[in-house]
Amino acid sequence: MKYIGSKTLNIRIIELIVFFVSWMAIFSIPFFNHRLNNSVDWTKVFEEWIRISSYLIIFSINFFVLVPLFLFKKKYRLYIGTALLVALALTGITVLFGLILTPAQPVTMPPMDLGPGMPPMELGSGMPAPIGYKPVTVPAQESIFMIIADQLLISILVIGAGTSIKMIAQWIREENRHMDLEKEQLKNELAFLRHQVSPHFFMNTLNNIHALIDINAEDAKNTIIELSTMMRYLLYDTAQGQTTLKKEINFIDSYITLMQLRFPKKVAVSLVIPESIPDIQIPPMLFISFLENSFKHGISFQSESFVTFKLELTDNRLNCMIKNSKHFTRESTDKNYSGIGLTNIKKSLDLLFGKDYLLNIREDEKEFEVQLTIPIYENKMLSH
Repeated sequence: MKYIGSKTLNIRIIELIVFFVSWMAIFSIPFFNHRLNNSVDWTKVFEEWIRISSYLIIFSINFFVLVPLFLFKKKYRLYIGTALLVALALTGITVLFGLILTPAQPVTMPPMDLGPGMPPMELGSGMPAPIGYKPVTVPAQESIFMIIADQLLISILVIGAGTSIKMIAQWIREENRHMDLEKEQLKNELAFLRHQVSPHFFMNTLNNIHALIDINAEDAKNTIIELSTMMRYLLYDTAQGQTTLKKEINFIDSYITLMQLRFPKKVAVSLVIPESIPDIQIPPMLFISFLENSFKHGISFQSESFVTFKLELTDNRLNCMIKNSKHFTRESTDKNYSGIGLTNIKKSLDLLFGKDYLLNIREDEKEFEVQLTIPIYENKMLSH
């Protein structure tokens, strides 16, 4: 599970990068808003930074403490209550600090302009304005209640933004973990299916060797050596769930050679493969079950029989055609072709390729044919 841990660490790093970049951008806004004629009103900038700092503290407490400690543990009431308490406390502190730094100015009459050459006359707050004098409108000051309400609303929005980001990151983590667990399960299922295929294959092969001993003991000895080579391939070369196409073809060639020792010369066995075999990876044991069934059910000692195995590559796809003569009734054939090997190969194809493969089985009174087409693009296969 080291791979899952590395993904979680990457998401955590992305979270921190988004956190720092976002707040650096927010803290830069007052600097640009209060810059005029190449000078900066640092008093107003610092006032804005103090107000934004309270939002940063609220965001950080919620993002790094409250959400992991309460929300992700499904303590919803405790989370909501604690988040509101933090928002109220920091809002009160911010408003109080702001009033101390910038106390409210008393509303007074602005100076009256007496004309050219005369200094403006200050008017007291209780003095009536002269007739015809229209002073500049004094902007109304926001009440303490509205200041607190605005600060609290923004604090709640900041908490909501932080919670949303944290939940999205958590959702991505859970999705990655779920996908990794699915891949792990696929590997286990495929390994289980291959372990089922191998005993089935060896059971049939040992039966063939047993029959061959009575016919030709020397050929039986050579067959045992050939079988040991095939066992080595199954035990070691396919352990990682991938093999090269060339090795798989060599394995199939050895299997066909082994089968030919048992059957009479009149049985026509044909192996057609590309002249140039590319160095590509494929899942092992994809074709052997079909080939086993072809020899098991397509060969008759009384009638002319044939087995054809053909591989070709077209447009990044590997096409396999296995055809054999048919000597059974439909009922018998349907029953015989529903064995362990064929069932497992269908399950393996579904697990490996999903819907990105084509399997057609065709039969008539004289022939039984299987056509399997799989993708050969390496990335998808290696992802399993």
